[in-house]
Formats: sequence, C-alpha cells, structure tokens
Amino acid sequence: MKGPILVILAAGMGSRYGGLKQIDPIGAGGEALLDYSVYDALRSGFEKVVFIIRHDFEEDFKRQILGRMGTGFLRDLAFQEPDTLIPQDIFAESRKIGRTKPWGTLHALLCAEPFIDAPFAVINADDFYGRESFQAMGKFLAAGNLSEGAIVPYNLEKTLSPRGTVTRGVCVIRDGLLRGVDELKSIEKQGDSIFNTGEDGKKRELAPDTPVSMNCWGFPPQVFPALHRYFDAFLAKSGRELKSECYIPLAADWLIQHEHLAIRSIEANSEWFGVTYKEDQGAAQKRMAELTGAGLYPSPLWG
Repeated sequence: MKGPILVILAAGMGSRYGGLKQIDPIGAGGEALLDYSVYDALRSGFEKVVFIIRHDFEEDFKRQILGRMGTGFLRDLAFQEPDTLIPQDIFAESRKIGRTKPWGTLHALLCAEPFIDAPFAVINADDFYGRESFQAMGKFLAAGNLSEGAIVPYNLEKTLSPRGTVTRGVCVIRDGLLRGVDELKSIEKQGDSIFNTGEDGKKRELAPDTPVSMNCWGFPPQVFPALHRYFDAFLAKSGRELKSECYIPLAADWLIQHEHLAIRSIEANSEWFGVTYKEDQGAAQKRMAELTGAGLYPSPLWG
C-alpha cells in the first residue's frame, strides 16, 4: 500500500484575517505555518503533499512556498474555484446574487480527489498542529485500516483567540470513537468562562477541556463517494445562498450518523496555535521562535 498523503487546505482568503494568511511569514526564514506542517509530516511517514489553492495566487504560492521547500518530496497542486464541481444551474444562480467565494472546506477536499489514491490526512494551512499529531496520524493511516477514519482533537481552551470569536467543531467522543460533531460559531472566552453565542442570541457555556476539531482528519480514499453524496445534498439545499459553506466536520458527523465510516479519536497531546486574526501573527512568530530555539526545528527550515 502507498504511504499516506497530506492534504493542505490553502485556498481560503481569510476574511477575518484580511489577507493570504496561508503564506504570511511566521518563521525567521520567512516560513509560513504550512511549512512546519509539511516538515513534520514528511518526518512522520507521509509520502506526498497535496496543496489546495486558487489560481489567482498560484504563482505567488509556487515562488514563496514551493520554491522555498525545494523538490525533495512528491507534491501536487489542486485548485478550488467557485465553479469547480458545481452544477451549472446552481453556479449561474449563485453568480446572479453576487456570490464569489467557493463552498467551504469539504468543497476544497473534493477538488483534490484526483490526486488522492492512498489513506490521507487533511489539515488547515494556517494552523500549527505539532509533530506529535502527524506522528500519531501517520501511524494510524499507514496501518491501512480502510474501514475507519480518524481525528486528532484539541482542548477548546487552548484553541481560542484573544482577538475575537472563533468557530470550532465541538466533538462528542466515547470509547475512543467520535460519536458526533457540532459546528459552533461565535465561541469566545468571557472572564473565566467560555461561551458560544447561537444565532438566536442565547449563550451556551462550554467546558475548557471540550474536545474540538481543528481540521486534523484522516480518511481512507474510499470515503469520496459518500462525501460527494453529502456535498450534492448540501448544494441542493444551500447552494443558491450567498454565503453558505460545506464544512468537513459536519460531513464527518454525517458519515458517522449514517454509518458510512467509523472515526477514531487519536490522542496526540500536541500543541496547537494558529492565525485566525492578523493580530495573532505576532504570538505565532514568538512561539515558533521558542520552538526553533529549543531545537525542534532548524532555521532556515529548508536549508
């Protein structure tokens, strides 16, 4: 069996961030957060990387990211555009109401399907997951269990931003298996408590150690037909809306509830940090400098 593949979601603009946070420098050598994910994955048994990007920053991505990484590993570029995989009538109607954005993280993953022929992990470009996560996920995927997927969950309190609200996939885990995921928006810390504010304005308190998805998933390639069915149903219901998005955590929940796939929870005890807001960049740079100074990463990373 082929070694596992790492799929990186790097096509989003980042509306709260205000720019292309996928390629903003975090390391002293100009490295972005995705550089460190690739570096850790290649040292954890992954054999290929698929980057999902947009055509409008392809040249910048090749020059700033791929040019820095060199040619020492297999990689492919997949492209997520607003019309990719979208029925012509739905795309035409969405354009009439002014939609310009694609349809979310599951849409992005489906755009990468032609390049995926082995068990794979999928992550965000703008998150730091820690080497332990890649080691645990790489070991799981290399075992070749095609009847299960996997998630590396993180504790909610450690994934918040002091700059504003965040969206997290709140997980229900029992007996080592993911039993459900609820995608909650507007999560923030107020005083010593963490709250989610629903669309109805009601607040729901969440425990600090609540397990959440940070989009660190593992799947067998056989999952794609079921994911397409879920995405087709989403488009039929919400594809004509201005801002609707189809998220991987909710697709994972659907897979579980309809018994298409069991998803195992992998404990990696790994650190997470990211750049949801522009103001988060300084804290990420500081932490990466600390990890580099402790000898976990060389500088420059790809020297």
